[in-house]
Parts: sequence; C-alpha cells; structure tokens
Amino acid sequence: MRVLISGASIAGPVLAHWLTRYGFDVTVVERAPALRRTGGHAVDLFRPAMDISERMGVLPGIEDRATGTRRMTLHREGVRRAAPIDLGKLFGVLSDRHVEIMRDDLSQLYYDASKADAEYVFGDSITAISDDGEVRFENAPARRFDVVVGADGLHSNVRRLVFGDVPKIHVGAYLAVLSVPKGFAGDGEFRCHLGPGRLSGVYSARHLDEARALFLFHSERPLDYHHRDVPRQKELLRHAFSDMHPEVDGWLDELDRTPAFYFDSITQLRTDAWSRGRVTLVGDAGYCPGPAVGGSTSLAVLGAYVLAGELAEARGDHERAFAAYEREMADLVRRSRVFALRAAKTLIPKSRLGVWGLAAGTRLLTALPAGVARAVAKLNTRGVRMHDSMTVKDYAVALRAR
Repeated sequence: MRVLISGASIAGPVLAHWLTRYGFDVTVVERAPALRRTGGHAVDLFRPAMDISERMGVLPGIEDRATGTRRMTLHREGVRRAAPIDLGKLFGVLSDRHVEIMRDDLSQLYYDASKADAEYVFGDSITAISDDGEVRFENAPARRFDVVVGADGLHSNVRRLVFGDVPKIHVGAYLAVLSVPKGFAGDGEFRCHLGPGRLSGVYSARHLDEARALFLFHSERPLDYHHRDVPRQKELLRHAFSDMHPEVDGWLDELDRTPAFYFDSITQLRTDAWSRGRVTLVGDAGYCPGPAVGGSTSLAVLGAYVLAGELAEARGDHERAFAAYEREMADLVRRSRVFALRAAKTLIPKSRLGVWGLAAGTRLLTALPAGVARAVAKLNTRGVRMHDSMTVKDYAVALRAR
C-alpha cells in the first residue's frame, strides 16, 4: 500500500517511521528544499509522546538535545524586584515524564529515524489530489497513491486542497520567536518579563550557538497581516512590546539582523472530521489546539502514532482506519482545545491583578514539597496534568501481524 505524506516537520516523520515498520510503502514530500532549520523554538514533549519516542528508539537523542532550562527569573512589569522560579520542580508537577527540546532538533531526530525506509522528496509540493488517488506536484510527474496524509501544519496545503476553508478560532494571542546572541541568556535560565497582555523571555541550550527570544501577546481581534509578510510581522511585534523593559528593547533590536524569525497567531482548528475519501490530516494540519499553549507537538506525535497503528490494524482499509483514528483522537483533541483556551488566558493575563496572581501562584506551586504539588496536580487530569493523562494504545499486534 502506497502512502503519501505532505510535511516533514514532526508528525510527518513520526508517521513515516511507524508506517514503514508496518510494511507500508511511504513517500514524504516537503515544500522546503531541505529539512527545515529555521531557528525554531522550544517545544514540550509530555509522557505519551515520550513513550512513543522511546518505542521509536530516539529517546536518548531527545534527552541529549534537551534545552536543560531549569530555572526562571521572573520580572513583573513595573516591579523592580525579580522572582526566582524553579522550573525543574514546575515541570515535575506538570508531568511525570517531560522534556523541552528545540523544534528543529526534534524534527531532525524523527527524520533520522525514518529516512532509511521512507522516500523523502524535498523542494516540491502537492497541487491537486484526485478521488482515485492521483496526486499532481509542482515539479515532479503525477503519481498515484492509496492514501494521502496532510502533516503540513496549521497552514496546511493538503487541507486547503481537499477540505477548503475550515472553522478556526482566534485564541486571542500571538507567538513570535527570533534568534538572538548567545550572551543574552544565562546557562539553564529563562529570563522572563510579564505584563498585562504580554509576556517575553529569552533562553538558550548548551548545544546552541545562539539564544531564542520568545514573545506572547494578547489581541482581542485578529491582526492584519499575511503569514509570509515578515516586515509587517516585525512591525506588529515592536508595537506590542514597546517600552516594556530596556532588556526587552534589546531583544527587539535584534529583529533587523536575526537569522531566524517566526510569527503566527495562536489559532485553533475547529473541525471534528479530518478525513475525506482517501485523504486524512494529522497534527496541526487537522486539529491544532493552539501552538505554544495546547500541547500541539505531543498531540501531533500521538496522532501520527495512532493513525499508523489504525491503518495497520485495518490492513490498509483506509475507510475503516480513518474512522477508528478519529474515534481514538476525538476526546483528546477536545480536551486539548479546552486546555489551550484556558492556558492562553492564564499565561497572558489581561490585568495587573492577573499578572500578580500568575506570579504568586507559580511561586506557591514550586514552594510546596514536590510530592504534595504532584499529588494536588494529579487530581485534575483536565488541568495542568491533562497531557500526561493521555493514554497510548498498544499496536503491537498489528506490528507482529506484519
């Protein structure tokens, strides 16, 4: 059975790995001329994604490339004194098994785990998908596939071609990341500035040659820009963080010379069906709960694993597999959406009182004995422990059957 995957970031290579293990013939097409190394930002892998990564044999590499950020210095806007936060303890409260890793590093590890068995085609993109499985490309000749999977992110080309416009929810926030000089971030430290409607910070990792400056800010209405109009995005970012703090001004000064820049809205996709005919979607292309706030990376890894397993169990019957895949993921996606909306409001409080509450709550959580804090958090599987509560189905029977 021939499967075409569009997108070689996170979900695509994970899906390719598992499908090839189950005996499928897999091709991955990626618009970029090579594996993307755009600077990227740190992403979180929670227990389910960690378990899947371990089964893939890439967990040692993930742990080796972890950012190692263990402490935060929190500056509240208008308050002179900074507060130290033990991030290692905070992550321990959120998850029993967690790693923070740069997105580019994670993508490389998943690609390395699948490239020997899957065909990767870089520098090309899908232009049309027919009902009988014929796929046309910008550059390569048309080919026929039994299944086509869109793993090409929030702005998915496959979704646009097959599903058209789908409902989206503007979460009310924007995320920007840029590369800045390594000296801006101390070893293992996240320097954070928090004010009403905006949060900024800088961090690095021991293996990086530069640091990353991160910006989250609130906006009631969607901003007027195109997702490829970088000058306009930088203008909006400067306006949102003007006069926050001299240190933040220094990070923004790097906008004119940064080698890597990312800017996008935190948007939820609100469709409950991700399959049509022989085409399905995985990860942010199908059910993005909200980058930076909804655990979208872990959800993408889990979704790719589940999709591959269901295709294997259905022995290539894509209609049966797609239905099972959507059933398995439906509740997890709904919970992630709810969590993301709450997280966006919590991380970017709109008032000074909200800023104070977030800072005080974080300090309190890390001041409690570790066991007590974890026990309290585990009482609410739809709150801070939501990601760890996701279960990973065992598809070992499907693997043995192959």
